[in-house]
Amino acid sequence: MFAIIAAVLFALALLLNLAQTSLGVISAETFMLAGLLCVALHLAGIGSAWHGRVRSGWNNRRRR
Repeated sequence: MFAIIAAVLFALALLLNLAQTSLGVISAETFMLAGLLCVALHLAGIGSAWHGRVRSGWNNRRRR
């Protein structure tokens, strides 16, 4: 989820940088830093659907 948000923020930063504009106090660098924060959270595993626990399904049982 955070990776998708980061991609959108990077795209906004690129558009603002190419147009050389800013949205008041929000500039391309602000979107860039927010995107980097989302990438860092994604790489840390925050916001992912996988929690790292083993599910007790039929495929995880040991064969005898």
